[in-house]
Amino acid sequence: MDYVKAFIIGGIICVLAQILMDNTKLMPGRVMVLLVCTGVILGAIGIYEPFINFAGAGASIPLTGFGYNIWKGMRESIDNYGLLGLFKGGFTAAAVGTSAALVFSYIASLIFSPKMTKN
Repeated sequence: MDYVKAFIIGGIICVLAQILMDNTKLMPGRVMVLLVCTGVILGAIGIYEPFINFAGAGASIPLTGFGYNIWKGMRESIDNYGLLGLFKGGFTAAAVGTSAALVFSYIASLIFSPKMTKN
């Protein structure tokens, strides 16, 4: 049942993002930033943690979960280091995911040899 719940919740988040891209003039990059910022804001007001407890991977895997992870790292770092933690916490919390994305995308570019298209 956890897999079904994660699939449905994650699918709803992705469908909402797709609706934004299809029905507005927002570019995909801006929608991605909007999702990350939404995760940060919902985490800051205390809504996203119970949502992750309910939905599991369906809420923690999409970009809103990445935003929540950044907020969580910032909150912990602010508690430990004060105002300096505001700048340190987000980088520390997101470092592993960002590093993995960079490494694996580089490996994929070596394997598949992408070409730039001309418009």
